[in-house]
Amino acid sequence: MAALPGLGRALVMAGKLERQAAEDLYLRAQANRTSFIAELTGSGVVSAYDLAHTISAAFAAPLLDLNALDNKQLPKDLLDSKICQDYRLVVLGRRNNRLIVATADPSDSHALEKIKFATQLRVDWVVAEYDKLLKLVLSNAASGTDAIDNIIHEEIEFEEPDADELKQDIDDLRSDIDDAPVVRFLQKMLLEAYSMGASDLHFEPYEHNYRVRFRIDGELREIASPPISIKDKLASRIKVISRMDISEKRVPQDGKMKLKIGPDRVIDFRVSSLPTLFGEKIVIRILDPSIARLGIDALGYAPEEKERLLSAISRPYGMILVTGPTGSGKTVSLYTCLNLLNQPGVNIATAEDPSEINLPGVNQVNINDKAGLTFSAALKSFLRQDPDIIMIGEIRDLETADISIKAAQTGHLLLSTLHTNDAPATLARLRNMGIAPFNIASSVIMITAQRLARRLCPTCKTRIDIPRGALLEAGYEENELNQSWISYRPVGCSNCNNGYKGRVGIYQVMPISEEMQRIILRDGNAMEIAHQAALEGVRTLRQSGLQKVKLGLTSLEEVLAVTNA
Repeated sequence: MAALPGLGRALVMAGKLERQAAEDLYLRAQANRTSFIAELTGSGVVSAYDLAHTISAAFAAPLLDLNALDNKQLPKDLLDSKICQDYRLVVLGRRNNRLIVATADPSDSHALEKIKFATQLRVDWVVAEYDKLLKLVLSNAASGTDAIDNIIHEEIEFEEPDADELKQDIDDLRSDIDDAPVVRFLQKMLLEAYSMGASDLHFEPYEHNYRVRFRIDGELREIASPPISIKDKLASRIKVISRMDISEKRVPQDGKMKLKIGPDRVIDFRVSSLPTLFGEKIVIRILDPSIARLGIDALGYAPEEKERLLSAISRPYGMILVTGPTGSGKTVSLYTCLNLLNQPGVNIATAEDPSEINLPGVNQVNINDKAGLTFSAALKSFLRQDPDIIMIGEIRDLETADISIKAAQTGHLLLSTLHTNDAPATLARLRNMGIAPFNIASSVIMITAQRLARRLCPTCKTRIDIPRGALLEAGYEENELNQSWISYRPVGCSNCNNGYKGRVGIYQVMPISEEMQRIILRDGNAMEIAHQAALEGVRTLRQSGLQKVKLGLTSLEEVLAVTNA
């Protein structure tokens, strides 16, 4: 005997369906990989009208005739369109922390959990007739897909490459590259991403569909599902304006492009292509030079952390390392420091792969491994050009590390990054690369580990009482719980992204003290260095994040997600 879903049980109890018929329909739905309600209405056993009235009475949910609604007036941005299509839902509106959603099956627990997870809102179901609901959902999906043909042309243009910069004749591809709807769609996506504060755009082809996602505040959100037929045209358009080889589709490529908005406004983008099973995936990163000029206060350093960092960068020589995973804001932190140090009497040189932020007054070099311009080669050249301050995008190998150490020991301030979990582990990483303990102890003056946590929306965040045991387990001390402070949780409103808006940095700022140098010289491990750092008042990343919770800047669950205990 099949275990009937809630909808099937309700119909059987209401006398609208025999138990055996309901079980047969349920088994058929499983075999056909469709929903129970789709098989039910498709079989003709119950009409959509009769079914909606029965469901409304059985679940005590209001009944709505969707034909009475103006689809153009319905909100489009309260719930991911893919969820609406997958579960046959139409969002009618929002009231405080409750989302009003039309459905044909209010017993669908999977849809309920999906909505709650995506929006952090409670759900009020409104019952609608399945055939009308399906028609409206498909209509919304089609209008979203066909919007490519109706985009209003913006007063913007791409900086086109010169003809002699292209590697092959593209006359035979001109119809694809200059396809007007594709050009307008790309422009619209780039402008929307910039206006929404996205850091990256993902253009992803699959076997039967194509999707565009934006990374906003560190999370990917699906924005559009254009026709799969445009994937090759769109990839060609992006590649040609990014000065990439449009005839080569078998290997990854990197490029850059600019988008002019008006006479004096230009947005820079870094482009990466990756061959996949069903076409080229394109990822575009938005590069905003203004973020390096926000100032150190905007990054979220605590007062004592800021003081330690400013003290380190004011030293005449030594090595400052910033560590953290990809996307944790290391480059922004380094360029903020460089912006503070960028004075007319200072010679600054940087080597990156590639340079993401253009900073006037700084000599910036792009690494080109194919041409032999590696980090170590660039660093050797810098040392022959009388530098005061050097920034290396990343220390990847022993040769680069060795030259960096020597530069820091011979009167230069050197800034760079490494990929490690926290500040103490960075010293162990250098040791494992083959750097002698003496060289590490005599050159490294500070290590900063960092993460980015989503910042709570100041408009809609609401107070939450977290159990004492949960706070202690998270890492708070007993004396901190006796202090007066308020913790908040995300809610979600029209001004934010599921309760969050922007991001805030979480930092572990660890100056290398004399005692730490002694530990390094006797080849101590990361645990010993971490213990000494704690004795000297250096917060771990978790402790730094918990302070941000006390300040009401982010939520406890966000800190737990981005930091280790």
